[in-house]
Amino acid sequence: QLQFAESGGGLVQPGGSLRLSCAASGNAFNYYGIGWFRQAPGKEREEVSCISSSGSSRSYADSAKGRFTISRDNAKNAVYLHMNSLKPEDTGLYYCAAVLSESVIGGILRCGSAFGDWGQGTQVTVSS
Repeated sequence: QLQFAESGGGLVQPGGSLRLSCAASGNAFNYYGIGWFRQAPGKEREEVSCISSSGSSRSYADSAKGRFTISRDNAKNAVYLHMNSLKPEDTGLYYCAAVLSESVIGGILRCGSAFGDWGQGTQVTVSS
């Protein structure tokens, strides 16, 4: 079973940038799509971005489009989230997780639900 450890969060001013890292341990990392999820204070966890198992397809929540970039390095069992032009509403605890399914329809990647145990996450706070 895959386990994940997130890092790279911090306190950043609006307009700033961060690079989150997700290190996976366990088998079959290359077989799974991986998503980044965010839980803001008082809100449910939501998917921010997802990348297919091969890394060839990506998807983003509307709030992240044009500002965030997801990537993965299967040789290192790692997934990254580059976040630019950060806004206060990006504040939250960020997690990565494998997803149950991935499909590309009309060039659009759709990822299934996350599964397995959540890691501890990495806190992102955007504030002046």
